[in-house]
Amino acid sequence: MSKILILTASFGEGHNAAARALAAAADRAGGPGTACVADIFDLAAPRYNNLVRRSYLALINRAPRLWIKFYRWSDESRIAERQVRFFFREMRVLRALLAREKPDAVCCTFPVCTLLLAHLARHGGPKLPCYNVVTDSISIHSLWCAPCDGWFVPNEDSAAVMLRAGLPPARVHVSGFPVPAFFTEQSGVLTPPDLAFGGAPRVLHIINSGTRGAAETAQRLLAEENWDVTCAVGRNERLKRQLETLAAGRRRPATILGWTQEVPRLLMTHHVVVSKAGGATTQEAINALCPMVVSQVVPGQEEGNYELLRRHGAGVHAPTPEAVIAALHQAFADRGRVWREWRAALAPLAHPSAARDIAEHVLAASTTRPVAVLA
Repeated sequence: MSKILILTASFGEGHNAAARALAAAADRAGGPGTACVADIFDLAAPRYNNLVRRSYLALINRAPRLWIKFYRWSDESRIAERQVRFFFREMRVLRALLAREKPDAVCCTFPVCTLLLAHLARHGGPKLPCYNVVTDSISIHSLWCAPCDGWFVPNEDSAAVMLRAGLPPARVHVSGFPVPAFFTEQSGVLTPPDLAFGGAPRVLHIINSGTRGAAETAQRLLAEENWDVTCAVGRNERLKRQLETLAAGRRRPATILGWTQEVPRLLMTHHVVVSKAGGATTQEAINALCPMVVSQVVPGQEEGNYELLRRHGAGVHAPTPEAVIAALHQAFADRGRVWREWRAALAPLAHPSAARDIAEHVLAASTTRPVAVLA
């Protein structure tokens, strides 16, 4: 049985979400135990990794201008490639992981991992087929372009960016972003009410940590008596209690959720999602055919996620609570005319079978390519 090692990192939920979906697809395709998922940064130094992760979240949410300067500098300077030895702890963990798991191929949903694999291969480690599973759209960091056996990208727009960067066309695969099999299984089964026949608009509001104006946006949504509203507030218990109080007096249904694993179902049964333009949320919304009203765009990696929606007329940027409500009124007017346009524009971008397609490609390639060990 072939085995795939999937390397991820907790710097943005998109990397982990893609890794989980890909691992599940690999296990379905090759049998249980085909995939092994690892965050070598967390394994190497959990306390330090947690500190860096928290600092990253604070930076992107509280000092976005500083973050974009760092993002662009790291993109242009290729500092990680030149200072790969800095990750000595991670390479030690990775070397042990490769020895224990003995994978036939490696998929990286976080690009630094590709550099570490290449460094180990140059210094006596196994030379394994390695693939980058790109979790960003359009605004793609140069780290993703590190040499490997193939790149799986979420859409044609992103493929064009990577081809302009000089990558070999035969190795750039427009696969889509790996999402749970739920989206394929429930396609055409779960849908929101038909606005053309008088169905009430259903709005999902996903509140991420640090999202600006989230509480006020939620309050304004709950004040719209003609809409069904669901707010997912994560682990913010204080906000959950506040919104539950507001929801209790509404005429139409309102649901206030804490942390939930039901986001795919919620996306498929709501007309619109209001959220920041995170990689996983944006791609799951696309595959659910649930248009986005983007309330926040983190400079750098999230800019391309919104740009993808803008180019294809599949959503709108509404950076203030007032703008969110105005955008939703526009979308639902005339029995949802604008909303129907947005939803139709999402269909060509959706690739709900991406995880399965990537897993099958990697498994097929790993059975035909021998593993070499560099001296």
